[in-house]
Amino acid sequence: MNIALWIVTALLAAAYLLGGAFKVLVPRERIAAAGRSGRWVEDFGAGGVKAIGAVEVLAAVALVLPAVLGIARVLVPLAALGLVLLMAGAAVVRIRRREYGLVAVDALYIVLAAFVLWGRLGPESYLH
Repeated sequence: MNIALWIVTALLAAAYLLGGAFKVLVPRERIAAAGRSGRWVEDFGAGGVKAIGAVEVLAAVALVLPAVLGIARVLVPLAALGLVLLMAGAAVVRIRRREYGLVAVDALYIVLAAFVLWGRLGPESYLH
């Protein structure tokens, strides 16, 4: 179970680190022009997009670094919970924009982050 949790955690951390850095570094207009999956930025200002990106980068770091260093391990399930909530918000935006095909991707991220949350609070808890 611990290996599965580490694999999912690493995948999530990589995805959110890259995605978050992209949102922080790339102008909002360029993200919107990148294609169908980037048009959600039309509902947010440039600062909002950068803030979402910064939250994603911080969550990626909090998924891995506390566990690796053995310091403040409670941050791992909290970061996973934050990603569940972030992606629930993303799904709401997609539904409001009638981008139903992309809601499935958001749901997948929710399931993966919920798995890490469950695993790190339950069977492979860092809180013992």
